[in-house]
Amino acid sequence: MYNQKNAVQQTFSSSSHNYVTSELHAKGKDLASLVTEISTLKPKSLLDIAVGAGHVSNAVAPYVEDVTAMDLTDEMLSTAEAFVTSNGHRNVKFERGDAESLSYESDTFDVSVCRIAAHHFEHPIQFLESVQRVTKSGGLFYLLDNTAPEVDEYDQFYNEIEKMRDPSHYRAWKKSEWIAMIERAGLVVEHLERYPKVFQFDDWCERLNLSNERRHELTERLKSTNGEQKQKFTIEIDQNGDVQSFSGESVLIRARKL
Repeated sequence: MYNQKNAVQQTFSSSSHNYVTSELHAKGKDLASLVTEISTLKPKSLLDIAVGAGHVSNAVAPYVEDVTAMDLTDEMLSTAEAFVTSNGHRNVKFERGDAESLSYESDTFDVSVCRIAAHHFEHPIQFLESVQRVTKSGGLFYLLDNTAPEVDEYDQFYNEIEKMRDPSHYRAWKKSEWIAMIERAGLVVEHLERYPKVFQFDDWCERLNLSNERRHELTERLKSTNGEQKQKFTIEIDQNGDVQSFSGESVLIRARKL
């Protein structure tokens, strides 16, 4: 029987180290914007949900008294801890946990953050309600993630190719869907920024150690889509018929617990 959390653990236990050096995870305007806000806020406590390779914790650690980094996958936690501590940060603790059922006491954290992870969550409302509970009154939640276009046809195509690449991909939600779910969970959206994102095809595949067969399937799917979608996603194909890149988008949403 398929289990989403098992799929996530299987995917990332075998590829955790690839995410340390991934440009899309290590850098980006979304991460820079987050760090700018956190450096101004200087919160006492911050929860980094689904820490991944540790890029958020590493970037905000100089501006926060205590960072709690949690993840579902043990190998990711080990990778993140090695990366963050190698950069000299000693104010980050690493704990195993489930983003959809956070184990912390209510009203614990000044700031909660989740970056490039929520598209793996099967129950986003449970995740958001859990975030709302553990964040202090007046505290902030930052969601940073890849999003699907608002047009259904483009939404379906983007999620299809992400799922082909990564079975643990559950759904990239539309911006409008995230706003609605965040407010339904009891948080108030204060700000949204959108970032164009370019996926280099080879890097996108190699990050998950895809087989040649799966790479071929993805290549053919991207090449065979209609002209409108090729234009929408800026699918670049070279003279040899190889896919070079395609584009998408990510967002940073800031919400407050009143």
